[in-house]
Amino acid sequence: MNEQPLNAARLLPWVGTEGRPCYVVGDGDGKVSREADKVEDMQLGMAYEILDHADDMVADDGSTAVQLRHVAAALAHSLRDVHRVARSRGLRLGIPDAFGPGHPSGPGLVRLRP
Repeated sequence: MNEQPLNAARLLPWVGTEGRPCYVVGDGDGKVSREADKVEDMQLGMAYEILDHADDMVADDGSTAVQLRHVAAALAHSLRDVHRVARSRGLRLGIPDAFGPGHPSGPGLVRLRP
């Protein structure tokens, strides 16, 4: 994904200290950008695998509460990763970031209300 202009900041698929977002500046072809592409691909693949596993566990009447909590935690972690990938790709396509600094839901954990 190389749509970004020269010296544009790219949101990376990992966080830094204290959960703060990390960025790289460049044309999208550098070593860090290539590593970010690999990490994003891995995160998206893992999300699909976790979702498939969760489907199996939900369908299994023998799944315990502990097992379901574990898969729910894995799904939440994976959803955060996928959300960060989507934000990063959207920003590179010129879509405004609704979850940037100052937004009550971002860039950290999104809290859902019942």
